[in-house]
Amino acid sequence: MYERWGKRAFDIAGAALLLAVAAPLLAAAALGVLLALGRPVLFRQRRTGRGGRPFTLVKLRSLAEGPGPDAARLGRFGRWLRASAVDELPQLFNVLRGEMSLVGPRPLPPEYDARFTPAEAARQLVRPGLCGLAQAAGRNAVPWRRRLTLDARYAGAAPTLRGDLAILWRCARVLLRGQGVSAPGHATMPAFRPGPAADGGRA
Repeated sequence: MYERWGKRAFDIAGAALLLAVAAPLLAAAALGVLLALGRPVLFRQRRTGRGGRPFTLVKLRSLAEGPGPDAARLGRFGRWLRASAVDELPQLFNVLRGEMSLVGPRPLPPEYDARFTPAEAARQLVRPGLCGLAQAAGRNAVPWRRRLTLDARYAGAAPTLRGDLAILWRCARVLLRGQGVSAPGHATMPAFRPGPAADGGRA
């Protein structure tokens, strides 16, 4: 019952409530992006959704415009946005549109699709989420292969309200503790590459 109807109802109610509560914070953060980084305020990128269907993910922009590595373009304000996950709040609109869920594997760029093993590709059987097992295990400090394994594990099991609430709670604890803000040795997130290098990448 939850998998068929309840999860989507939970997503709509939860996203609407979170948007209402976080609206002042989101507005203040958007103004901060405008003052600190200029336009555009929003970062839009194509990501792969359920069943391999692409959609446009929306975030607050945290990197300065221009050439150069992420480390050089990520300033103090951008670091705060990412550490606090405030930059992710606009994705609640993706949840309301049905492109994402509150809980599920994090959506990845379409160019990653061909790099997955058949087992890892199972992550696309469900809607991507704001929070997932990989984020609950340590956010960006989780190596790529472990992250993809956790994603596939979530997609392969029938979701439950209790399980989704537990994942949200664990993600909140990781966030409040400031864990896994970036991958070890990286300012942000290195691209996923199949092979041994994937074991040390950011999740």
